[in-house]
Amino acid sequence: MSRRPVLFLIPTPLGGSVANSLTPEALAKIRTLRDFVAENAKTARAFLAEVEMPCPIRELQIVEHNVRAAPEDTQALLAPMTAGRDLGLMSEAGCPAIADPGAWVVAAAHAKQFRVEPLIGPSSLVLALMASGLQGQRFTFHGYLPRDAATRQNNIRQLEARSASADETQLFIETPYRNTALFQALLDTCRGDTRLCVAEGLTLPDAFIQTREINAWRQQPAPILKQPAVFLLLARGKKSS
Repeated sequence: MSRRPVLFLIPTPLGGSVANSLTPEALAKIRTLRDFVAENAKTARAFLAEVEMPCPIRELQIVEHNVRAAPEDTQALLAPMTAGRDLGLMSEAGCPAIADPGAWVVAAAHAKQFRVEPLIGPSSLVLALMASGLQGQRFTFHGYLPRDAATRQNNIRQLEARSASADETQLFIETPYRNTALFQALLDTCRGDTRLCVAEGLTLPDAFIQTREINAWRQQPAPILKQPAVFLLLARGKKSS
């Protein structure tokens, strides 16, 4: 029986060095690959240079993908696997297909019955949840909240109500330049006893991770949120009071 090619899901650092972010086993597997799919070829080359690939970077095949891919693009992306070679899928930061547009590439590999193997590496969502002290048995990630202030405020109220009724941590993210506006919206909208964790710059030396009730946050100076951040909310209800 012939060996099925493997789609390796390659995490990339949230910040800091590759050596501190990926396991030796993951790095060893990456070094065996010659074909890659990435959001951005330039940053992928920089990552692979730091991995210390055993061949010149110019000899690697790196194909870019995006969320608006047509069916024929899938065929091109998976061409190395169709030819019997393993393929690496890279995220820009963190884990592929988690808050990342690579999920459709993974789905296409499954549809063709190729093997899929996730490599161990950093996930900002998991790290933030670990460090938050909030409910880790039940949680939901919502991606980005609405930009419109009124819609966002209504969305926050809904998430707070859901959190209280289900004893479920709600996770969401924002672009760094809108982090401060989202943080203030949470302070303006949430109940005083709702717990909010702000996790910024994870894995970096200056990482900021704090969990406080909204009332306590209102009495503290606002954090300077200029790096990628994860926000986690847990409202008190009958199960978590």
